[in-house]
Amino acid sequence: MSLIKPFLQDDAFLYDVQDATGNDRVLHIWWLGQSGFLLKLQTRFLLFDPYLSDSLTEKYAATDKPHVRMTERVVAPDKLKFVDVVTSSHNHTDHLDGETLGPLKAANPDIQFVIPEANRAFVAERLDCDPAWPVGLDDGDYREVGAFRFHGIAAAHEELERDGKGRCRFLGYVVRFGPWTVYHSGDTVHYSGLVERLTPFNVDVAILPINGSRPERRVAGNLNGIEAATLACAINAKLAIPCHYEMFSFNTASPDTFIAAATALEQSVRVLQAGERCTVEKSTTGVMTVQSGD
Repeated sequence: MSLIKPFLQDDAFLYDVQDATGNDRVLHIWWLGQSGFLLKLQTRFLLFDPYLSDSLTEKYAATDKPHVRMTERVVAPDKLKFVDVVTSSHNHTDHLDGETLGPLKAANPDIQFVIPEANRAFVAERLDCDPAWPVGLDDGDYREVGAFRFHGIAAAHEELERDGKGRCRFLGYVVRFGPWTVYHSGDTVHYSGLVERLTPFNVDVAILPINGSRPERRVAGNLNGIEAATLACAINAKLAIPCHYEMFSFNTASPDTFIAAATALEQSVRVLQAGERCTVEKSTTGVMTVQSGD
């Protein structure tokens, strides 16, 4: 099977990141594959849940659950030498990858790292890092991290899981910076109370998984396309972007169902290719427009 080529890759991708400009009402968003997104506002960069290695493909190559890659890597993590803040929403390797986060930290010595507080010991062991380095959050907490304010939102990767102190092991993040509010759900299914938690934030951009939940995959599931579009509409998100597909052949979905459901709900969406940019601009009256990344 031939791999999907990213829209932009390596040096061409990095040039696009450098070339993207604008005032604080212009937000640039690139999909890096799976749940990884790079956001740029003027000179500040936020990186959500990057997976930029072949660690899972190598780990499961000789097992009955091979992680066959579908899309080529957009960029090597050590080439991202400008990142201010990076996140991990939970401990699964496609959201907490040592082979991505190690080189990323080496390239950005002052980078800040946001994680669920419940996962601090696990994160420190996996990354062989100082346990005090990450900034921990729980459901309902918020922290100022550089130019960004992070709000923890409980995520149910099938179930709401908590540690012995009652702290959530899976989180989504609502991030406020400049005039923007972005929700990255991490891995989650819908659960009672999620809409009520999110609606007051007046989300501009909702980044949501669409791969769904199928027991035969033997991995925890997520929102499917219909559920993701419905959630975006229910929280009045101005724009929804799908993710968590076209990385591993056993755990993917077509975005067509998401697009059809969003169209029926009159929910604005932008479907990206890996390595592609979406630029959104907000007027002084709060009206948001979506531009091409070309």
